[in-house]
Amino acid sequence: MGEGRISRQSYAQQMLPLELELNAVARWLQHSGQRLLVLFEGRDTAGKGGVISAIAQTLNPRQCRVVALPRPDERERGEWYFQRYVPHLPAAGEIRLFDRSWYNRAGVERVMGYATEAQVAAFLKQAPVFERLLVDDGILLFKYWLTVDQAQQEKRFADRLRDPLKRWKFSEVDAQARTKYAAYGHARDAMLEATHKRRAPWTLVDFNDQRRGRLTLIRDLLSRLPDYQLPEIAATLPPLARAPRKERFRGPLRPI
Repeated sequence: MGEGRISRQSYAQQMLPLELELNAVARWLQHSGQRLLVLFEGRDTAGKGGVISAIAQTLNPRQCRVVALPRPDERERGEWYFQRYVPHLPAAGEIRLFDRSWYNRAGVERVMGYATEAQVAAFLKQAPVFERLLVDDGILLFKYWLTVDQAQQEKRFADRLRDPLKRWKFSEVDAQARTKYAAYGHARDAMLEATHKRRAPWTLVDFNDQRRGRLTLIRDLLSRLPDYQLPEIAATLPPLARAPRKERFRGPLRPI
């Protein structure tokens, strides 16, 4: 689109009103008992963790939880595929942000050979049914695919390897994924074609500029929610009955 990258200062200025809106959504969810479920999918380095943090950082962590499941263990591999995700679905008034989800089967598991083509075919048939059940039960379900070009992905991989605080993000699977960019694209297209349904559609967001991508995604999410505005309740502290006291300790323990 010819737009330049958003500066850190501009990003912070634009994020502040969105954070206030996200908090309004959280209050509305508690008041209404609605359930919000957001899935974040995309290639490695696309920016899933960053946008999830941007959404969750000012919300109550007891209400808004991030779900990032590890590889399934031996028992989980013998379960119905969707079974391990069900306990993490939101209850009344809750938000769940899935950093990758059941769509692992149609992406990394398919490309890396962790799932058979028969398992993938069964998943692509069952996923729309599973999601329709969630939506029919009243869950507000949103599915986002974060897009990133290979050149930008390569730059981010290099950044991770240079930064010792980010190096943990680069795995053996990431190293192999670099040679399978096209294969991931084909798997993504097949997944989108099979699971982009009216009741649970996909939304693609350009994340080549991660700051711009976060702002775009959050604005889209807010625009698609029902009317979540509630009357503001004035919060005031009543005066103390006596002068404030200093905290004192008895015994050998002292604060440092």
